[in-house]
Amino acid sequence: MPGIITRDPQALDLPPGYTLVQLREVGDAFAHACAIARESGAATLVWARRATVAEFAVVLEPEEPLAQSRRGFFACMNALADTLSARMPPEKPLTIDWPDAIRVDGGLVGGGRFAWPEGTPEHAVPDWLVFGAMIRVTVAAMYEGGVTPEITGLEEEGFDPTEPADIVAGFARHLMATFDTWSERGFTPVGEAYLARLAGRPLQSAGLTRGIDAAGDLIVKGAGEAIQSRQSLTRGLAMPSWLDPATGEPTL
Repeated sequence: MPGIITRDPQALDLPPGYTLVQLREVGDAFAHACAIARESGAATLVWARRATVAEFAVVLEPEEPLAQSRRGFFACMNALADTLSARMPPEKPLTIDWPDAIRVDGGLVGGGRFAWPEGTPEHAVPDWLVFGAMIRVTVAAMYEGGVTPEITGLEEEGFDPTEPADIVAGFARHLMATFDTWSERGFTPVGEAYLARLAGRPLQSAGLTRGIDAAGDLIVKGAGEAIQSRQSLTRGLAMPSWLDPATGEPTL
């Protein structure tokens, strides 16, 4: 396909089991991964080699019906957040805006997105899932004279290292660890790790708790476990909240 540089797994420091597909800077990692997911199979990682953002996507092979396997999105978001947390200054808070945007110290740096074959019934196991991510590494080359706190990148927040390749490789390792946790202990610790980073006012003082149900929806429970509110994961994934369609990059 046009835009492919190489499938050499040694071009990036990936754990065993991944198949790397590199794209040129103008490539769209998420779209490309969706296009090749059926033929390439699980653990295919597509990386668009860009200097100012870490842009990549990974193909997953679910075993559960679509209604439940969408929860794989949370595992991927945890892996992405863990990758960034391991490289960020300890005083910087990392938070997630439901369901897909990542902020560092209040500034948007990017997020994740999710796809499955169009027309897949909720009760059917999808042939594939694709998680895509884009994280802004720096805004210094785009602005002169300083930037506002809302416009930020990893470099501006003091991350080390800030090379896109390190972010991509780190994600691949953390994703394997996250899915190992899910396999050994079930989804509960995966959901709890995601909720711990979810932005929003504390609910405990009001006697409320947040949770993720079997379909991946965000629910708020009150006394007696009665559900007070629900936010649909499917609707939340329909359009990435962090992505600027005009630029194809995180919103400024």
